Amino acid sequence: MASGMVLMAELLNTGLEVLVDLVSPDIHPKAKIIKDVAAAAVLVTAFTAVVIGLVIFLPKIFDYAA
Repeated sequence: MASGMVLMAELLNTGLEVLVDLVSPDIHPKAKIIKDVAAAAVLVTAFTAVVIGLVIFLPKIFDYAA
């Protein structure tokens, strides 16, 4: 489920970037901010997926190693 959320965030980010490019083909500071915030949302989602994976798998790895 977490990896699906990362893929969904990436798809939304791509769609938003294409939309911003369509609306504002010239370089604009606010368009850059929009793209940066969308990319940051993907990054936060990816970090959250990593934390979820660690919470699930680290106890199993430590139990197996002990």
